[in-house]
Amino acid sequence: MRWENLFADLETQLAASMAQERDSEVADRIATERAGVAISDRLRAQRRSPVDVRIRGGEVLTGEVVDVATEWLLLAEAARRHLVPRAAITAIGGLAPHSAPPAGEVLRRLGLGHALRALAAEGRPVQAVTGDATYLGRIAAVGQDHLDIAPDLEGFGSGRPAGLLAVPFAALLRVSNT
Repeated sequence: MRWENLFADLETQLAASMAQERDSEVADRIATERAGVAISDRLRAQRRSPVDVRIRGGEVLTGEVVDVATEWLLLAEAARRHLVPRAAITAIGGLAPHSAPPAGEVLRRLGLGHALRALAAEGRPVQAVTGDATYLGRIAAVGQDHLDIAPDLEGFGSGRPAGLLAVPFAALLRVSNT
C-alpha cells in the first residue's frame, strides 16, 4: 500500500510540474506575440469604436476610429474628421486589449503624405495644427516631408501678403476639416 501511495504522489508531482511548464510556455508565447503588436494594429481593431487620443501639447480628441495606417490615424468626431500623425500621439484611451492582424504591404506603405495628398485633391478648407499655431486654408501641395497650405486670409494674421506656408510633417499635430 505504501508503494501505491508513493507512486500516486510521484504522479501528482509530475502532473503539477507539467502544468506549471505548460503555463510558463503559454505565458512566454503570449508575451512574444504581444511584443510584435503595433499600436496601429490595435487601433485597426477599434474601427467604428470610440477612443480618446491625446496629442502633443495636451489636446484630447475623442471620436471613432475611421481608418488607420502605420503613420496616421483618421478619427471622426461628429461631422469633423481629424488626420493625426502617429508621431503626434502621446496616449490613447479606450483601446481594447485585442488587435487586428498586422497590416498588409499596401496599408503599411500608405504614409502621411498619401493621406495628405488625398485631402489636397478634395480642395476643401482644413485646419492644420502645429505645436505653436493653427493655420486655416487649403492644402496646395504635399512634398516628401511637408505640406504647403494656401491660407485663408484669417489663417495667418502676420500682415504679410498671402502666399504658401510650408509646414513640415514633423510639426503637425493634426489636420482637421473646418
